[in-house]
Amino acid sequence: MRKEKTIDFQIKWAWHSISRMYNAYAARFDTTMAVGYVLLNIDLEHGTPATKIAPLLGMEPRSLVRMLKNLEEKGLIVREVDENDKRFVRIVLTDLGKEKRELSREGVLSFNTMIRDKIPLDKLVVFFDVIKDINRLVEEENQKLKAGEIEDEF
Repeated sequence: MRKEKTIDFQIKWAWHSISRMYNAYAARFDTTMAVGYVLLNIDLEHGTPATKIAPLLGMEPRSLVRMLKNLEEKGLIVREVDENDKRFVRIVLTDLGKEKRELSREGVLSFNTMIRDKIPLDKLVVFFDVIKDINRLVEEENQKLKAGEIEDEF
């Protein structure tokens, strides 16, 4: 089978195209898509517990630690330690972080508007159904792999 005919190739190819577009957009504001994605997942008013961010992004905690350090150095976030439980750390956006978050939000909304304007709703409904099914099947396979239930199925 040619790689262009595989489902994973098409998903990865589409994501890389979207990623390049978002990075080109973000570069105009001296940031990156990855930074924007993190900022979009931090609660504007109350901040977000540090332990909740990685699962929201589908990232490994180790990768997030580096990213948060970088965001802190750039003045986009601050870490607030809970006064009652010093182990509890909340990530809060600074004013600059809020500005960059809004620019990221505008980029995402613009992309989604462009797609919705050019692709009929019935096709998008099918796309969302299919991608949801793919994600469910992949998650089921991941659970089997973790449990050691799959040996040489691939």
